Amino acid sequence: MVGFWFVFFFLYKQFDCVSLSYCCKYVYMDTHLMLFSAKELMKESNLSFRRGLAPHLKSLMGPWWYSQFDPIPEVSQSARRSLEAAFPAQERRLDALMFCVNEIFLYLDENLKLTPQSMVDKAIPADELEDMHQRAISSSLLAVATLIDILLGTNMQNCDNESSLPEQKLVSKARTATIYSAENMFATHKCFLQYMKSKYPIVRTATYSILTSFVKHIPHAFNEEYMKVLSSAILGAFQDKDASCHSSMWDMILLFSRKFPNGWSYCNVQKVFLHRFWQFLRNGCYGSQQVSYPVLVLFLDSVPTDVDLGEQFIYDFFQNLWDGRHSSHYSSANTLALFDAFKECFLWVLRNVSRYFMARDGNNDPAIKLTNDILVELLLNDYLMLPSLKKQDENLLVRSDVSADDGSQLTRENSKQRTSSSYEASYVQELARCIVGILVDISLEDRILLNVFSTSFQKACLEIIRRAECLQNFHEQVERITGFFLLLDRLVLQKGHDWPLQFLGRPLIMTTFPVIKSMDSPDAVKLLSVLIEIFGSVAILSNFVSPKDKVRVEVNMEHFLQTFNSDLIPWCLQGHSNSSSLKLDLLLDLLQDECFSDQWCSIINHSIKQYEMSDNSSHIEVLAMLIEKVRERIRTKTLVNLQSGFLPEHWRHNFLDSVAITIAHYSPVRSCHAQFLCAVLGGSVEDDQVCFLSEEACTNIWEEILKNLASFLSSFSFCWAELACSLFLCSESKDLLKLQEPSFSTTFAMAQFAFEVLKGSIYCLKIIDNNCSLVSSILAALFIVDWQYSITSQVCQDDSLEGSKNTTDIDVSVCATQNVISNDPKEKDDAMLNLGRKIHALRHSISSSFWKSLSADTRSRLGNIIVQTVRFVLLDTDDLVAPEISHSCCEWMLDILEIICHNKEELQILLDQLLSEGKSWPLWVKPFIHSGSILATVQEATSTGINEHSNYRFVAFIDKLIVRLGVNIVIAGFTETCTSVASPDTEIVSSFPSPYKREWLAAEMLCSWDWKESSVTESFLPLLNKYAKTEASIPEANITSSIINMLLDGTIMHGNYDQWIYFDSWKVPHNEAEKINDPFLRGLVSMLSSMFVEEKVGGNFAAVVLFEQLVDRLFMDTSIDQSCLRVLPFVISITIQSLLESSESNDAIANISLSSTQDNLVRTYIISWLEKSLSFPSLCLGKTEQNVGEWIQVVISCFPLRTTLETGNSIVDLLRHASNNESSLLLSLFRKQLSCYDASAAVDQISPISSSSGDLVSSLLVQIHQAKLTAVTVGYCWQEFVEDDWNYVLDKSHRWIELSVMLMEEIAESIDDAIVRYTTTDDLEHTAKKLELSVQAYDSLIISISTTALVIFRLVSQLEEHETDSTDTLHLLRLGKWADMKDRIMASILRLFFATGATEAIAMSCNEVFSTIVASSRLCYSYFWGLVASFVSNSPKHVKSAAAESMELWGLSKGSINALYAILFSSRPISYLQFAAYSLLSSEPMCCLSLAKESSLEGEGNLLVESDLSSNVELSTEGIFSFRDEISSLIQKPSAELLKMDLLSQDRVNLFIAWALLLSCLNSLPSSSKAREKIVQHIQDSISPTILDCIFQHIPLKIGASNLKKKELELVVEASKAANAAKHSITTCSLTLYVQSLWPVENETVASLAGSIYGMMIHRLPSYVRNWFSSLRDRSLVTAIESFTKAWCSPPLLLNEFSQVKETVFADENFSVSVNRSASEIIATYKKEETGMDLVIRLPSSYPLRPVDVECSRSLGISEVRQRKWLLSLTAFIRNQNGAIAEAILIWKSDFDKEFLGVEECPICYSIIHTSNHSLPRLACKTCKHKFHSACLYKWFSTSHKSTCPLCQSPF
Repeated sequence: MVGFWFVFFFLYKQFDCVSLSYCCKYVYMDTHLMLFSAKELMKESNLSFRRGLAPHLKSLMGPWWYSQFDPIPEVSQSARRSLEAAFPAQERRLDALMFCVNEIFLYLDENLKLTPQSMVDKAIPADELEDMHQRAISSSLLAVATLIDILLGTNMQNCDNESSLPEQKLVSKARTATIYSAENMFATHKCFLQYMKSKYPIVRTATYSILTSFVKHIPHAFNEEYMKVLSSAILGAFQDKDASCHSSMWDMILLFSRKFPNGWSYCNVQKVFLHRFWQFLRNGCYGSQQVSYPVLVLFLDSVPTDVDLGEQFIYDFFQNLWDGRHSSHYSSANTLALFDAFKECFLWVLRNVSRYFMARDGNNDPAIKLTNDILVELLLNDYLMLPSLKKQDENLLVRSDVSADDGSQLTRENSKQRTSSSYEASYVQELARCIVGILVDISLEDRILLNVFSTSFQKACLEIIRRAECLQNFHEQVERITGFFLLLDRLVLQKGHDWPLQFLGRPLIMTTFPVIKSMDSPDAVKLLSVLIEIFGSVAILSNFVSPKDKVRVEVNMEHFLQTFNSDLIPWCLQGHSNSSSLKLDLLLDLLQDECFSDQWCSIINHSIKQYEMSDNSSHIEVLAMLIEKVRERIRTKTLVNLQSGFLPEHWRHNFLDSVAITIAHYSPVRSCHAQFLCAVLGGSVEDDQVCFLSEEACTNIWEEILKNLASFLSSFSFCWAELACSLFLCSESKDLLKLQEPSFSTTFAMAQFAFEVLKGSIYCLKIIDNNCSLVSSILAALFIVDWQYSITSQVCQDDSLEGSKNTTDIDVSVCATQNVISNDPKEKDDAMLNLGRKIHALRHSISSSFWKSLSADTRSRLGNIIVQTVRFVLLDTDDLVAPEISHSCCEWMLDILEIICHNKEELQILLDQLLSEGKSWPLWVKPFIHSGSILATVQEATSTGINEHSNYRFVAFIDKLIVRLGVNIVIAGFTETCTSVASPDTEIVSSFPSPYKREWLAAEMLCSWDWKESSVTESFLPLLNKYAKTEASIPEANITSSIINMLLDGTIMHGNYDQWIYFDSWKVPHNEAEKINDPFLRGLVSMLSSMFVEEKVGGNFAAVVLFEQLVDRLFMDTSIDQSCLRVLPFVISITIQSLLESSESNDAIANISLSSTQDNLVRTYIISWLEKSLSFPSLCLGKTEQNVGEWIQVVISCFPLRTTLETGNSIVDLLRHASNNESSLLLSLFRKQLSCYDASAAVDQISPISSSSGDLVSSLLVQIHQAKLTAVTVGYCWQEFVEDDWNYVLDKSHRWIELSVMLMEEIAESIDDAIVRYTTTDDLEHTAKKLELSVQAYDSLIISISTTALVIFRLVSQLEEHETDSTDTLHLLRLGKWADMKDRIMASILRLFFATGATEAIAMSCNEVFSTIVASSRLCYSYFWGLVASFVSNSPKHVKSAAAESMELWGLSKGSINALYAILFSSRPISYLQFAAYSLLSSEPMCCLSLAKESSLEGEGNLLVESDLSSNVELSTEGIFSFRDEISSLIQKPSAELLKMDLLSQDRVNLFIAWALLLSCLNSLPSSSKAREKIVQHIQDSISPTILDCIFQHIPLKIGASNLKKKELELVVEASKAANAAKHSITTCSLTLYVQSLWPVENETVASLAGSIYGMMIHRLPSYVRNWFSSLRDRSLVTAIESFTKAWCSPPLLLNEFSQVKETVFADENFSVSVNRSASEIIATYKKEETGMDLVIRLPSSYPLRPVDVECSRSLGISEVRQRKWLLSLTAFIRNQNGAIAEAILIWKSDFDKEFLGVEECPICYSIIHTSNHSLPRLACKTCKHKFHSACLYKWFSTSHKSTCPLCQSPF
């Protein structure tokens, strides 16, 4: 229809107006046939259009008007807009209608005569036709109705004015034509009755509208004949169940009833009207509640008075209306409409009662009867959820005339079910509002009816309360009564009406209170409280007299108090019950300001009297509840009737004080007692400061609580508990505790009682804060009990105790505690732990503001008690075995410091108390106060045993305290904040001069060195260095110099017997201090090393100051201080670089000119020391003076070296430049040793184990001096060396290294002898001791000498490896015996390496405990072994071969390979040694022998000395290959065990190293070797691919998988590291880099190694990886792994594959290969004579995870069967190949060649060459003579479970 009007305009523009008439016949066509836009055409319509339209208006106006009412909005709106566009003015449109009225009616009449078949000519589906027809009928009917309303309605009445005659004639003519046409249509279509029966709602709605228009404007058309038909149809229209029709239906019915009152007489009212009307109401108006309910009262009013419906009509009306409240169309809005309608209808009936009822008297009065039967029986009973209170008359609400058709019976049953269920809140609320609304109107018109309702209401409420125990919904019923009164208060009382009090409130109280009083119902009490709150206590109780007094008295306060005292107080306080809380609320609501004191006194007196008379705890419990409620009301200010009750003083009473004190001293205690004390004391929360007791009573109670806590503390077994009690109890109380000595049950009950009082009243202590002694003692007791619990829980860690924590419940009640706890120690421990846990929770729940509010005296005394207790725990007790006691005490102390110290001044005062001198503290440095400052003096440590143990425990405590508070607080004693000059953003705390400096404490910590939980180097020194960096910018804050001076004084005073020469002072990190015995020297060296070497915070100034102090002490008087001389090399070796840093800023200057006085001073001293050393004789045996060694050490310390160990390498650096004078003197000193070269050579030959005399020791001392002097001379003077110097250096270095070689070999032989002789019957412990004795043969002097020799060898190697300017000197070195000596030294180092490995391998072969003993012995010399390993990794191949061969010739029970594996997988690994072992095992000549067992090889023999071992090592083709036990034990572990490994555990690291070694060795083998094929086949068949799952445990692909295609930086760290490692291993075919960087083991390093292993595996074992990948079932994991491989691994792999195909696959006359990199394709072309085929190999983007695709692109002269066989053959070769694709192509070509040569294929795999082991078919069947591959035949036998030929089935 929209399209019609668009076409209408379009045709006008394109053609003439005549053509428009032809459009009209398409008006019935469906809109989708003509939907095209014509908005622009409509905008262009103008006056010319309207003038052109005029001649054709009559023919168009009918369809045009009809279209205005089309049910499709688009159509009707388009038609309307087009009409408005054609006739903009409303008058013109009206004129057009009047002008065309006949044509419009004619057109609409024709429409009504249409049938679906006659509408259009086109064949349209029947359902569409029907739809079009009903739209046409409804639109036509509405068009007629609207036209009648317009032309005959009130809008046409203005036609009688003084307008022109033509217009009057037009109007008159139009009205006449309208009436005439309408009457004809009415008659023609038989009153439109057929349309009222239509099944389409829109047709029925239109029919109702047109009948309404006829009734309204053409009533004369309804003659008697029509009336007989229409009356039943109209009044029976209630059967229409479509809600959309009801609005029009109601308009028709209401207008019909008013216009034709006599029309009711033509209808059978009972049958037609009532039956359908009741069904309509009972079914909720079929969903039209919003429309139908508001018009019900209009309908009642419209019913003619002469229609005799009788009284029953009213009852039926309300009952059916009521039944429809729970129809299926229920909603909140519908419920509101229902109750509004019910109220209006009920009030209308009361006002018009005479229309339906005859006048009667008494209870039969119609209004009274209606009130009882409708308002009470229906509304009130439903609201109160009551059944009918009286039996209805049989004629009342009769349903016999109503049939149960149309589902009404089901609706009624549903209604009953819903009525019996709980109502929705909105329904109940609206129902109550309806009742109240009716009562409000009744109260204004007839209070008799109000009294009737009141009587019924009271009876109903009384019945509910009496039957409380029998009613299921009692709670909800009382809630509804309460809600009803609250609604009355809101809607009636607040508007000034008082009838609810007179008729409802007061009568209900008087009726129900006796019943409520006799029952225990919280709901009933709540109802009473609400009534009193609404109506007022005095007003509602004004007539509340005793049952004996029947006289109504005047309201007065005296009568109210009488009622309050005699009835309400005893009832509300009669004991604890379910309703006690609400009764107490009621009692407080009844308190009045005028008589408050009397009322409160009565309440207290009654409660105390009842408690004293009966000794029943329930009375005191109720009183406690009442006081808590008073407190809450005071806090919330909800004492509505009181003006003077908002202060605690108003509620205090002497009786309360006396009872509270009595209860505090009462025994046995009860839970209600604690509850009462908490109630009267208050303080359960911080803002609760309401206390109902006097201060004296509070003090008395808290003193008793303190005694209870002290008694509980004394029951603990720790001795410091008694000290704690003595600190906060007076002497009288302590004596009383000793005299009483109660049982544990009593003590525990008292402690539980004290805890409950504290828990409920802890903040009440602020009220008595002026009694600082009492408050501080209570709080201290709380802290100490909490600490007792912490210590006890640490000591008692057994499982049974932990289990009992959840089983014993001590929180039941205080009175039950004494019966719960028995004499069982376990139960006692459980009980104490439970109580301690509660006190712990209580203590931590106290707010910080509470502590801040305490007075300074209270906090000071509390801190003093805590400090003394902590010191006693740490220093004076030995009964605490908990390992974390220091940590616990630190946490306690920090807690108390944070709580009680308001500023840093108070903090420092408390720290002074804590750190003050004690019996066993301090041990090394003693503090004393001088002139207000804390100074210190060094003391001799005499404490031993328990005192020393306590001291170290206290040191551990202080260490943790410093970690938490900082050096600036604990050591520097800062109290104020200032800004650092160097860094304004850095704030440090400072007050200069600070009286709280504690440098002595730092010195004590450094001397203590280590303790159980930590050590100086781990915790204290890093903090001290951090502070030193800060203090550098503030000279006044410097404490480090004072600490150093203290340590230096202690070192010199104690006398130093440690010699610097023994220590490896050249290594980095410099951690040799722990080997020093003297505590002061050890502390000094560690502090200086940390400051000047590691952190570099000392600087030149500090070093020079220290140097000057030390030199001054050295040359005191005329003698030399020997102690200072021994200290000097320790200090010089550390500070020399800082001492000379200003003069060495330019490294290019050869002759250094001194740039400062300090540098001149230092260098002057160095030269003088060199000259002093030269004055002594040579370091030869028997010719040394007493202090020559000390001076040599001083000289050596002035020329420092730095040795840096890296995995696989070591570097030796010089730390300073030596002047020419210094170098010359040093070289002279070195050459002076050559004089005793021959003499000392003889001593070198002495066995280090066999000789242990003093001569040997002296010789070793001489040699270590010589070795270190040689090292520094090589470093600083090598440019001046001559040939003799080099010979001496090389020869001595070799001899010194040989010392440790001989030592290690003798240890190995000793252990081998012990293990070989060991049997399983031997004593394990005895053998272990023998091994321990063997490894104790390590001589630290020999190791130190060899270490120095290795440093020398590294220095010489560095010179030889790197080109320098001094080529002449190096030329002398190369011309000499350097090459030969280098090999000899390297061989010695390898012998040393193999020997230590063999030692562990021998021990490991017997027992893991033995292996651990041997491996642990190396840990002390890790620096030495690191140097050894650095040379092993880089040793030449021929030296390795010689060393391995000599190892085999040695004759130990374990050989070289065993030795290397023992080091590689050591139980106590050293990373340097591990990598060295890996390097040897993965490189020639060891790699070919490091995988397979000897049984898997054809023979080992002397293969180690061959030049090309890989070509000679061939695995047995017939034997079964197996890995060595060291490898197989790792890679063949069960899958579950592999996956459960900790990701950074040693087992996981060893697993990855084993795989890295396997892959490296595999990579070194030629691709065509039998060894490689057999190893790969063994991996494929026997090794689980779980290693790949382990690898991806280290690569977080699921975290970063979505970003794998993006840049590397967007990956998580581990995934990025692994990706780069995988790519690197593919491109370089090496894993060495990532094995070398594995240590120290961290997440990133292990991830890198895992990624490199994955890259190597996917490169060298693609089929192995592909099989694992295809077995994965986790889709997200599959996607992540594929994305990772595609992004990082596949590109280099594809590039490598294509390159190999081009390089290795050569074309011949039969075969050629081409590569298409862009398409990732390889095209293989094979031609033979006149046959040939092209095979395309497509590599996936995620190669090799996804299988390669092979297809035949061209075939010539080859059968389809053979073509398919060759295709499958190539696919099998490629997919099974654990190598390059080029290899697979070549093997496949060879297979083709052999087939053309006549070689028979294997009938099982259809290949001549086997796809895996590349063998030929050799096993022939004796019957059919076919040959098979051995591997294929074995697989056939194992899968078929029979040993017959696959072809002829004969036995094979």
